[in-house]
Amino acid sequence: MTDRSELPVPDVSGNDQAVSVPDPYTIRDGEAHPPPTTFVGRLRYLGPSLIVTGAVIGSGELVLTTSLGAAAGWSLLWWMLLSCWCKSLVQAEIARYTIVSGDTYLRALNRLPGRVGPVAWPVWLNLIAYVPITMGMGGILGGAGQSLAFFASLADVTIDGTVCTAGIAVVSAIILGTGSYRWLERVMLPAVLVFTLTTLICSIAMQFTEFRTPLEDVWSGMTPDVSLFVSLAVLALSAYGYTGTTAGDISAYTYWCIEKGYPSFVGSDRTAPEWESHARGWMKVLHTDVWFALIIVTCATIPYYVLGAGVLNRMGVVPEGNTETISTLSNIFTQTLGPWAVWIFGIGAFLILFSTVLAGMGANGRVFPDYLVELRIFDRSNLALRKAIIRWYLVALPIVAFVIYLCSPSFVVLIKIGGLASASFLPIQAGATIWLQSKKMDPRIRPRRFTRIALWAIFLFELVMAALVVWFVVLARSGS
Repeated sequence: MTDRSELPVPDVSGNDQAVSVPDPYTIRDGEAHPPPTTFVGRLRYLGPSLIVTGAVIGSGELVLTTSLGAAAGWSLLWWMLLSCWCKSLVQAEIARYTIVSGDTYLRALNRLPGRVGPVAWPVWLNLIAYVPITMGMGGILGGAGQSLAFFASLADVTIDGTVCTAGIAVVSAIILGTGSYRWLERVMLPAVLVFTLTTLICSIAMQFTEFRTPLEDVWSGMTPDVSLFVSLAVLALSAYGYTGTTAGDISAYTYWCIEKGYPSFVGSDRTAPEWESHARGWMKVLHTDVWFALIIVTCATIPYYVLGAGVLNRMGVVPEGNTETISTLSNIFTQTLGPWAVWIFGIGAFLILFSTVLAGMGANGRVFPDYLVELRIFDRSNLALRKAIIRWYLVALPIVAFVIYLCSPSFVVLIKIGGLASASFLPIQAGATIWLQSKKMDPRIRPRRFTRIALWAIFLFELVMAALVVWFVVLARSGS
C-alpha cells in the first residue's frame, strides 16, 4: 500500500517537479474504512460543524447582526441572508479539497502560483491578517467579560467587566491548553443549541407583543436598498464578515475535519479500486455536516436580525459603547418574553460569547503551527512538535487577546475590525478554492458544473465586497 501523502504531487512553486512530504497530522495510517451508507449513519460522523457553529453563533450575531437590524430596520435582511448562505459553499468545497488531497489549509494556499520568498503570497496575507483577526478575538473576549459582569449585576453583585474579562482569559487558557478536540465538541453543543432555540422563541414571541411586524414589512427587506447600505457600509460589511461562516471559520473547518479523521477515513491509496467510492461516500458525510451547520447558522442568525429590526429599531436604540452594549441588547429578550427573560439573556449572552472564544481560539491554534511548517521553520513530519506548539500557543493567545482588549476603548470596535478583516479575505478563499479544484484536485472527486459556476459567482461578489471595504473603510477614512 502506498501512502497517499507520499504520492507525487505538483510542486508548490508551480513547476513540474514532484515532492514527497508526508504529513502525519492530516493522514493517519490504518484508519481508512468504508463510509456510512445511510443518512442516520452519516449523522454519527458529524462533529466539525458543531465546533464551527460554536464560533459562528457568537459575537457577529449577538452584537453586529442585532446592531445592523437596529440601525437599518428590515431593509438589509437580504444582506444577512447572503451572509449566511454564500460562504457555506466555499466552506464545503475547500474542505473537499483538503480531505481528498491530504493538504492542510495553509499547505493548500501555498500551492497557489506567485511566490514571495519561501511561500506563496496568500500565506503572507494570512499572516498580515493575524493582527486584525486577533484584535477581533480581543473584542469577543471583552464582550464575554462584559456579559458576565452584566449577569452578575442582575444578582446585585458588582464586578468590573475588565476583571471578568481577565478571569475568562485565564480559564480559556486552561481549557484550551488541554488541546482536546472532544472536549471542545462537548462544550459547544449544548451552548449552541440552547441559545439558538431561545432566540428563535424570542423572534416568534415578538409577533405577540406591541412589536408585532406585518409580513409585508419583513418582505420589504428582500429588496436591496443601496442608499441605506452605503450609509451603514462599515457596520454592514463587518456584519457580513463576522456572521454566518467567517473567513476564519472556513479555514478552521478544514482543520476540524482533519482532527475528526475525514482524510484518514477516505484512505491513503488512491490507486485502490474502492478509493473513489470511499471518497465520494465521505464527501456525502462532509456535505451533511455542512448542511447541518448552515441550518443552525441561519436559524440562529436571522432571529437576531429580526429582533434588532423589530424591537430595537422600533425603540429607536442602537447598541453602542463598551458597558452599555450588552444591557441594550437585553431588550430583545425582555421586550418579547418579559422582564424575567433578562436572566436568560444574561447567562445566554455569556455562554455564546464564551463558546466563541473557545472555538475561535482553538481553531486559531491549529493554523499557527502550519505557518511555521510552510515557512520551513520545522518539518511537517514532526507531529509531536506541532502538538506542543498548538498547546503553548493556545495558552498564550487568550492572554494576548486580553491585553489587546485593555488597549481598546470598546470591545464592539475590536469586533468590527475583525469582521472587516474577515470580509476582505473571503474572495481570496473563494478564488483559491476554484484554482485548487481545477488544477490540483483528483478529477474523479471534483464538484459538478453547477457548483463550479456558483463558486465563480460567489468569488466575484466577494471581490466587489472586498473592494467596498477598501473604499468605505480605508480610503474614505484616510480622506476624511
